[in-house]
Amino acid sequence: MTRDLYNVRPVGPGTGPTPLTSDEEQRARATLFTELGDVIADRGWARFPAYSPEERRRLVAVGRMLSAHWGIPVTVEAEDACAMRLSLAGHALGAQGTH
Repeated sequence: MTRDLYNVRPVGPGTGPTPLTSDEEQRARATLFTELGDVIADRGWARFPAYSPEERRRLVAVGRMLSAHWGIPVTVEAEDACAMRLSLAGHALGAQGTH
């Protein structure tokens, strides 16, 4: 059976995900702060996917938050086009390579 779809229009190529509200952004950063902070505290570094400039900026902000919280610099580096690496001194991407 074929159904007719009314008031349905194709989506143009320029449409992407909507940006997060300030409350959603704050919750996302708080979650990343906790989750990535735990991993970094355990092994000295963490890898996290970042496919858009917004995601990369969010991870850089989380790295700054962790640095301020711990009083120890947390470096944030791009591993490749799809991932960022947050690490403590001695665990930087240039220092040891990838794990």
